[in-house]
Amino acid sequence: MDALLLAIAFVVILAGAELFTNGIEWFGRKLELAEGAVGSVLAAVGTALPETMIPIIAITFGGGGEKTDAVGIGAILGAPFMLSTLAMFVTGAGVILFRRRRRFGTEMPVDTGVLVHDIRYFVAAYAVAIATAFLPLSLGFLKPIVAVGLVLWYALYVKGHFDDERAEGEGEGDLSPLRFHRFDRTAHRADPSVPRLRIVGAQVVFALACIIGGAYLFVGAVNSLAATLGVSELLLALVIAPIATELPEKFNSLIWVRQGKDTLAMGNITGAMVFQSAIPTAVALVLAGDQWRVTSDSWLAFASAGMSLLAVALVFGPMGRRARLDGRALLVGGLLYVVYLALVGAEIAGFLPAF
Repeated sequence: MDALLLAIAFVVILAGAELFTNGIEWFGRKLELAEGAVGSVLAAVGTALPETMIPIIAITFGGGGEKTDAVGIGAILGAPFMLSTLAMFVTGAGVILFRRRRRFGTEMPVDTGVLVHDIRYFVAAYAVAIATAFLPLSLGFLKPIVAVGLVLWYALYVKGHFDDERAEGEGEGDLSPLRFHRFDRTAHRADPSVPRLRIVGAQVVFALACIIGGAYLFVGAVNSLAATLGVSELLLALVIAPIATELPEKFNSLIWVRQGKDTLAMGNITGAMVFQSAIPTAVALVLAGDQWRVTSDSWLAFASAGMSLLAVALVFGPMGRRARLDGRALLVGGLLYVVYLALVGAEIAGFLPAF
């Protein structure tokens, strides 16, 4: 039964992601937004909702206990880790898989300015957020102050994208027809190619509902399987739940790299990384500040942040110097993901020394 629910959830998320990518492109076109703003802000925030809601619900409505707070914090740390490792790997694998139908093969003609902008904001926000985990308890009062700073930092990031009105090369051709346009019969007869904004918005909302509902169904099924198999809560919070909730970003990016819209594909991931480094961490700093610290029980969770920053350095450091990105460079995320999984497995098996 759990396996069937997993399959159903997978199909629902996939359908929602396809509807979302189609709708959000039209939404950006109707608002005359730059492609970087569409991918890094609209698409990123929308598809980040599933993994954002889990830790917020765990922390705010979980009774305030250490166990629920730990699940929430594990999910918060797991999201940037999954995005910077597994999501990057899946996107790189997609570029290689679709290389024969892509104009530039494995080369990704991205707007490097957009991605550098995202990565700079992510590294700054995440480094500050993780640094607060090393503060002594006597300086715990600083965490809510840092939380406010992170929210303002994200607002500044969003403003930067929406102020960017540069014309971008890719994605300016004709868009695929809006899927829901056919249901708006009067407008469809009047203009079969251009949908009304209201029907675009309806498709985006419906797609988000599919993504969120499918993700929660997926997590519920995985949770049941994990309990049956005796998997620890640490593994569930850090690995299993983020895999399910990061599916929208992975699917959206695969859809876009298949279409050759690489700035949208990468911006969807990097934009979500900025969001996850600022907004959910701010919630943790305010509502679960005592649990947001490195201890002998939580060091492995916070080690995932180090993996995230390392993955970013290995992928985007060379890109910044060369002003180009090859899809094969994204595969390094898969290696780091496997290394971290090995650490988690060793911790569960008791092979790692106590700290």
